Amino acid sequence: MAKTGFSHNQIHHLLEQKYCEYNAKLFIETDPISIPHRFSKLQDVEIAAFWTAMLAWGNRTSIINSATKLFALMDNSPHQFILQHQDKDLKRLLGFKHRTFNATDTLYFVEFFKEHYSKHQSLEDGFLIQTKNTDIQKHQNTAAFLIAFHHHFFSLPDAPHRTKKHISTPERKSTCKRLNMFLRWMVRKDKNGVDFGLWKRIKPAQLLCPLDVHVERVARHLGLIERKQTDWQTVIELTENLKTFDAKDPVKYDFALFGLGVNNHQPKIDKR
Repeated sequence: MAKTGFSHNQIHHLLEQKYCEYNAKLFIETDPISIPHRFSKLQDVEIAAFWTAMLAWGNRTSIINSATKLFALMDNSPHQFILQHQDKDLKRLLGFKHRTFNATDTLYFVEFFKEHYSKHQSLEDGFLIQTKNTDIQKHQNTAAFLIAFHHHFFSLPDAPHRTKKHISTPERKSTCKRLNMFLRWMVRKDKNGVDFGLWKRIKPAQLLCPLDVHVERVARHLGLIERKQTDWQTVIELTENLKTFDAKDPVKYDFALFGLGVNNHQPKIDKR
């Protein structure tokens, strides 16, 4: 951890304080996580959460608006639509676009989900299907989950090359911000109910902190990131430092770092 003039205890106190402040029901209303909170069926929550996370480019309002339009095109029953649609039903999706995510990507997502859910009950299987059981127990092999999922997602013979830019992988040294955010939603669970905690085979201790510009700015200010580059190893460094505050649930501090960053609050620590 980089030297900043703040003690470990001071940083811990700040993170705990802001975690409690931002990990609240009010957070849901203005965050993309509000989209999967509209659903109750496991598969609908998974699909809505994953797709919304993959659309998480730009400001939160535009992400929420785009996801709302997308699932309205599926009659707000994405799992049923994906499994039971006819070819003619896909025409309504051709006009969907969010930034660089277009109809080609949309149709492949539908195709992948149809193939996956015809064989599996949960999307969690996609992260573990090519992962050895021993890897599931090791934090240092968290990358294995994301790599396994990337290969699984693009295992269909007609997978378009352009869609690969929307699903990151540690193999390309990406920070995998959106995938790590999605995993946080699915795996973490606490009394405040922002995250869903629907998945049980991947543990909160194995999660990695989603690293966007807001989180990175605050984390560097606090000395939680020393690495000059912003890549997969930066995510590992940040998470390892967060584990010194809570080894079992380090990614809970994503609420604190993101909340401080997105609200343009300069972290202030009482040095007394």
